Amino acid sequence: MPTQHGWAVLCWRVMKIPELLLPAGSLHKLKVAILYGADAVYCGVPRYSLRARENEFRLHNLGAATEFARAHSKKIYFTVNGIPRNSKIPGYLRYLKAMADLKPDALIMADPGLIMLTRDHAPDLPVHISVQTNTMNYAAVEFWRRIGAKRVILSREVTLAEVREIRQRCPDIEIEVFVHGSICIAHSGRCFMSNYFGNRDANQGACNNACRDAYQIFLKNPEKEDAQMELISSEDGTFLMNSKDLRAIEFLHDLAESGVDSIKVEGRTKNDYYAAMIARTYRRALDDIKDGKAFDRALLTELDKVASRKYFSGFLTRGMEERVPEDERDFQNADGSRTDSPMDIASHGSTRHQSYRYAGCIKRQDADGTAWFDLKTRLEVGDELEVFFPGTFASRRATVGELIGRGGVNSVLSGGIGEVGMKIPFAVPENVFLARVGVAETIRQSVTT
Repeated sequence: MPTQHGWAVLCWRVMKIPELLLPAGSLHKLKVAILYGADAVYCGVPRYSLRARENEFRLHNLGAATEFARAHSKKIYFTVNGIPRNSKIPGYLRYLKAMADLKPDALIMADPGLIMLTRDHAPDLPVHISVQTNTMNYAAVEFWRRIGAKRVILSREVTLAEVREIRQRCPDIEIEVFVHGSICIAHSGRCFMSNYFGNRDANQGACNNACRDAYQIFLKNPEKEDAQMELISSEDGTFLMNSKDLRAIEFLHDLAESGVDSIKVEGRTKNDYYAAMIARTYRRALDDIKDGKAFDRALLTELDKVASRKYFSGFLTRGMEERVPEDERDFQNADGSRTDSPMDIASHGSTRHQSYRYAGCIKRQDADGTAWFDLKTRLEVGDELEVFFPGTFASRRATVGELIGRGGVNSVLSGGIGEVGMKIPFAVPENVFLARVGVAETIRQSVTT
């Protein structure tokens, strides 16, 4: 008979490993996410998706995306998660037919009207309930199951304990949880700031990230005839509404143990380097769980190689302070009191925190070893690069030599000038990423989500 430890090992071995679901804002990003470890990807056309900006997908190239996913035995979900106005309803059935003909693994949906039309006209097409529905309890999950949904994406506001209870009470429907990416000031995306300030509706996919802006805050002093006094927190302004980014990689074992079917990464508008680095790191963490290994805290350093507003674990760990390192506790104020909002202590303005700089993605390599890529940051002879390969967690190092660009050979070049060449002393196939190695730094500038 197995000992207590033996039972623990046995349970670990049979634990279901969640699907790793990555965002794709373009066909290239979709390919990168899959090549670097995603089990599934999600993408959608701007008209019915919550990513109307920096979204290269249209009906005509969803087919190529689907073909690539199928060729690599991965799943693909189409996002229809906007909250449409009347003007978008008449054309929906045309879009629905085009998407249904491609046979995606599911549509990610939020609007009850569009869900109804989808169930009526494409009843065999699975529906996943978007985080935009703010599903936070087991009764709501059961409601969506009864109307035919295959999966529910839980609100970012749920805790790990609530995830467990939902899973226990709703065993017959798939559960998905966000684990990485930007967090809105509003309740899971229901924000009106962009609409108010810029006439761009976030719930139509056109958010202008007004919460990331610098604001001047003034206080009135009634004892001095309501004279206004400015509240200044830094030289760049007061950033009251700019949350840290979600990072829950430390808690993947808890989610797997709870029976979560899919873990999701936010970031369809972020670059291809983000897709690669997040996919490879979370893939490694999930593979370690599968192999029965303890969490490797070095993976946190890997995630620092990508630009962020610094990280926190969101609402998932509320009530779990004893499990979170003291310097990473998110819901306890300096005086020991509690807060219900991560914004109170998670606001870091437009701070961009990262240890590496994205240098480029390899397009091709000549026979003499010259690799060609679009330069993304400043490089000069002697800089050290880390080289990341698809399909493996192992990386290599290379030193920058002479740079071919601007019609000649250079010792230094700045990012944004287009394609450059540089000799690399080992083979670098297409979609290998280069990042300039550096020390951890915090830069006061805007990071667009």
